[in-house]
Amino acid sequence: MHEDFRAGTRDVAPLLLGIVPFALVAGIASVEAGLDLGQAVGMSVIVFAGASQLAALELIGENAPLAVVVGTAVVINLRMVMYSASIAPHFARYGRRTRAALAYLLTDQAYALSVAEFSDDDRRSRWRYYVGAAVPLWIVWVIGTVTGVVVGAGVPESWGLTFAVPLVFLALLVPAMKDRPSTIAGVLGGTGALLAAGVPFNLGLLVGAGVGILAGVIAEEVVA
Repeated sequence: MHEDFRAGTRDVAPLLLGIVPFALVAGIASVEAGLDLGQAVGMSVIVFAGASQLAALELIGENAPLAVVVGTAVVINLRMVMYSASIAPHFARYGRRTRAALAYLLTDQAYALSVAEFSDDDRRSRWRYYVGAAVPLWIVWVIGTVTGVVVGAGVPESWGLTFAVPLVFLALLVPAMKDRPSTIAGVLGGTGALLAAGVPFNLGLLVGAGVGILAGVIAEEVVA
């Protein structure tokens, strides 16, 4: 196992503790939406996107039109476009097929860890570190989904599994707030997302992202 692959696996390990309950929630939501084991696992393997899966499953359970389900998932995952644009320069020297495979593994956690590592250490093998961080996330997500489907409604609500979801993202956000612009972007972006939580079609997340980006750009100009 390459040293850089091991480094990615080591760095993502603490975050896996938060992914487990997240995946369990997705599996349980699949059962409640009427999906069987094969459909639930297929959704996790093909879509591989926690937040959009939960939103889509909720809509499926409410018998929403397919266009609404797909449209909601796409809107929530639009943040991946920003992640892709940000991380693309680090993978520019790789071939198109390699970049396509890496894109499939793109998640909030893999992105945050990789971008932070690449900016701090230019000696890393980019794809090895990224895959080392991303593959364990994929494995835990799929296994957790299967477990959630199998145990189904047997998990009591008092366990508060859904509370682990925001904790995972907080664990990524706080270490990334290394200077004033990034701190301002994080605080205002999060505030914007909270205030826009009731915006239709789950656009609150994108509103928060836009506010955070704008705040960060303005803060960098002021600091400069």
